[in-house]
Amino acid sequence: MHRVGSASNGNNSTRPRKEKRLTYVLNDSDDTKHCAGINCLALLTSEASDGSDYLFTGSRDGRLKRWVLSVDRATCSATFESHVDWVNDAVLVGDSTLVSCSSDTTLKTWNALSLGTCTRTLRQHSDYVTCLAAAGKNSNVVASGGLGGEVFVWDIEAATTPVSKSNDTTVDESSNGINGSGNLLPLTSLRTINSSTNMSMNTNQTQGYIPIAAKGHKDSVYALATNESGTILVSGGTEKVVRVWDARTGSKTLKLKGHTDNIRALLLDSTGRYCLSGSSDSMIRLWDIGQQRCVHSYAVHTDSVWALASTPTFSHVYSGGRDFSLYLTDLQTRESSLLCTGEHPILQLALHGDSMWVASTDSSVHRWPTEGCNPEKIFQRGNSFLAGNLSFSRARVSLEGSTPVPVYKEPTLTILGTPAIVQHEVLNNKRHVLTKDASGSVKLWEITKGVVIEDYGKVSFEEKKEELFEMVSIPAWFTVDTRLGSLSVHLDTPQCFSAEMYSADLNIVGKPEDDKVNLGRETLKGLLAHWLRKRKQRTGSPASANGELLSGKDIASRSLTHSRIEVDGSSENDTMVYPPFEFSVTSPPSIITEGSHGGPWRKKITDLDGTKDEKDFPWWCLDCVLNNRLPPRENTKCSFYLQPCEGSSVQIVTQGKLSAPRILRIHKVINYVIEKMVLDKPLDSLNADGSFAPGLTGSQSQHQTVGDGPFRSGFKPWQKLRPSIEILCSNQVLSPEMSLATVRAYVWKKSEDLVLNYRLVQSR
Repeated sequence: MHRVGSASNGNNSTRPRKEKRLTYVLNDSDDTKHCAGINCLALLTSEASDGSDYLFTGSRDGRLKRWVLSVDRATCSATFESHVDWVNDAVLVGDSTLVSCSSDTTLKTWNALSLGTCTRTLRQHSDYVTCLAAAGKNSNVVASGGLGGEVFVWDIEAATTPVSKSNDTTVDESSNGINGSGNLLPLTSLRTINSSTNMSMNTNQTQGYIPIAAKGHKDSVYALATNESGTILVSGGTEKVVRVWDARTGSKTLKLKGHTDNIRALLLDSTGRYCLSGSSDSMIRLWDIGQQRCVHSYAVHTDSVWALASTPTFSHVYSGGRDFSLYLTDLQTRESSLLCTGEHPILQLALHGDSMWVASTDSSVHRWPTEGCNPEKIFQRGNSFLAGNLSFSRARVSLEGSTPVPVYKEPTLTILGTPAIVQHEVLNNKRHVLTKDASGSVKLWEITKGVVIEDYGKVSFEEKKEELFEMVSIPAWFTVDTRLGSLSVHLDTPQCFSAEMYSADLNIVGKPEDDKVNLGRETLKGLLAHWLRKRKQRTGSPASANGELLSGKDIASRSLTHSRIEVDGSSENDTMVYPPFEFSVTSPPSIITEGSHGGPWRKKITDLDGTKDEKDFPWWCLDCVLNNRLPPRENTKCSFYLQPCEGSSVQIVTQGKLSAPRILRIHKVINYVIEKMVLDKPLDSLNADGSFAPGLTGSQSQHQTVGDGPFRSGFKPWQKLRPSIEILCSNQVLSPEMSLATVRAYVWKKSEDLVLNYRLVQSR
């Protein structure tokens, strides 16, 4: 293990290479549900599976899920977790291979009938991969498109076939440590790799296999479609044209012009002659590729068209989009009907017999009746209209003489999700985060445990934030975002090691109350506790530099005297996980990170089997949890002057500027003043670690250090001492429980060194 670049924080020095971060994603208590919008759907019917119908959903939470479908129920039977960003599309190929693409720039292949086995990670794109298209179900041809105009055509069987050399250029992993050996694999040449396989990658190609590149798009691609045989490929995006390709060679065939805005959805009939396109100009267009022209335009929607699905005979099209509405249109007669209207923009459709699964920006998926086997039944109910052909105006010739009324009011089945977090605020104590989800529910999370500690229900977020305000100042040791619909907590070195608290403030039993606890270090230990145990079991070696991992229950029985190894200012060298840093094992967080020899990966902390090492984790994480070393950090001290109040009869001798930890409480400063007053000889011989007594430090100026250890002069605790002293700053009496950092931030409010004043408390 070695350091990559300097971890120093010199503003004027050459900027070092940015170290890799470690992120942990907090999961909801019901982990069978998605917690963000559903970007894609894929159906595996009983004829192609083990007798059951399965629905696969891919979400903006970065995960895919498999649902076993019955008439009135959908049950989650597997979670596919490996992508580190939004899952944007998914298709099924071969017998039971699931292929997904993500904003993490990768494609991944999965054993669709396993418990979540990722068999390959395919790296070729340089930006978000937005869409996929698969040829007929017996083919292995998959096309992928993304930002930057990149389009690739893959032979999945060739791309996932192992080579004899170990010079793999993919990330091979199982998202839950299960190798899927008990399941039928989709391809005879496809091996299932468990998580013990080392991760390696090459950003330019995948395992020696290079997909066909379809070059020609100048801008981003958002939609793809292929015919049954996989010979014709159509693509669309921000260029507003439909491009047609020979999928076998990647050569351009032609382009179809007519849309006036981004193309967001495409369909090809089985022969590849007819193409349907949906656009942000609100229009649906039917193209005859052979004649290279638009045959029909359908003005059905009032806003962008984002999703299309056709009947098996390509006679009717179902469409959904930004207007929340699902329409059925007869491509020949132009007759249209509004099937239903939801509460969220529609992102993708999947026809399943007589029903339609509808995915939207909501975390739930709905099944609506659509008469997919005989769509004419819909029109026989009346209230249909003729689709106009004028863009956006939706010039309809209504057959009923009135605005369309939805045919269906309620879905026949809903797969509920967890509302996505849409607002968050890191509280001043830097351990709690207040969140508000899409349903309006406000919750309080404890970051160092990964759990909700208060559910306030639907209350005012701003009012609750004000109510929870604390006048404390603690360095920002983590950052948070909610891109995945849940809280993602990011730890970056060396900032994540900048915050310390006294053990007494964390209510850690059996630990000296004045011991400093580094929040970042203890959080890392909690996150990797399972990995450390597994690592010890696998290697037979100690879990860390000084022995076995202890749980919080073992703390009280442990001796209060620990061997101290001060490395870069870190605290005591131990591996116990204190209660404030014990993460849930029932709803464990997931780690997203990367090491020196692989791309980013994601796993639940309880699925880490101990095989991952320095190739898979950032070096600074392992240096912390295994070697108890922290990187050089910003100064954790606070400099200040201690002076008597004007007219005060009490004066003590101080030799210049004082220095103390930022978290030092004002009552320690009071102790210091009292000791200097009442002792015949100040305890100048004690060092800063031993007690609050001063020791001279610094070079040019006389600089004393006020320590934060126990009061050792033999006097009673500070509250009972006489005479009584109070400390002021800017003429404001300070609470004994305030820290120096809090005083500086909320009372002093200046950039120069803090000035504190002391005086005798007037007797009443």
